Amino acid sequence: MKQIDLNCDLGESFGSYLIGRDEEILKYVSSVNIACGFHAGDPMVMAKTVEMAVAKKVAIGAHPGYPDLRGFGRRNMQLSLEEVRNDMLYQIGALDAFVRVSGGRLNHVKPHGALYNMAAKDYELAYALAKTVYDYNPELIFVALAGSKAITAAKDAGLQTAGEVFADRAYEEDGSLVARSKPGAMIHDEELAMARVEQFVEKKSVSAITGKEIPIELQTVCLHGDNIQAVLFAEKINQMLEQKKIRIAAISQEGTLS
Repeated sequence: MKQIDLNCDLGESFGSYLIGRDEEILKYVSSVNIACGFHAGDPMVMAKTVEMAVAKKVAIGAHPGYPDLRGFGRRNMQLSLEEVRNDMLYQIGALDAFVRVSGGRLNHVKPHGALYNMAAKDYELAYALAKTVYDYNPELIFVALAGSKAITAAKDAGLQTAGEVFADRAYEEDGSLVARSKPGAMIHDEELAMARVEQFVEKKSVSAITGKEIPIELQTVCLHGDNIQAVLFAEKINQMLEQKKIRIAAISQEGTLS
């Protein structure tokens, strides 16, 4: 049986501001990436999200980003590699504390937003991120854009990696994500999202926004929790994968999925 990980970015509420339907989407995913307080989330949100994920027995990852609450971590920042390293350690350690207290285990780390996209193209930045993760816990899996420099850097740093693709984002011909400022960057059509996931798992390719088909190696598919249609997409994708006898299972520290 073929299998794939379905992950979602969660814990992105802050104080009285609610983002996403975290409890509902946990019914459909096998892994979650929880915001660590820099781009979104706060200690109360982190604690609640971790507790829900542990109860649902889904794999838990840290989702560290740039210190940019106002911009939701989606604005490029020019930080030194030392600053990036220490910001990463701060966030991973904070989330790991909640995970340990809740009786869970941290499974992976996935950078967020601008940090994620910049690392996909900047080997030096990506290596700094990966080396930080390795120094914290070499057993953690590094989740990054499939086929990107971040995957190469993480492997060079000694980490197990998981190449990620997005069901709800458009792609450029070079395999990068279409900038959110451009038309068509986000996918809102559920049939298109399902067709994209089907293409991911059966053909190991993605269609760029130009229509060009790009080969891609992947282990995990992401849905954005702040997408208003995330729960619907997750439910429909689950139904489609079940019909095709494709198992949804978390990326594992004992070996990534194929």
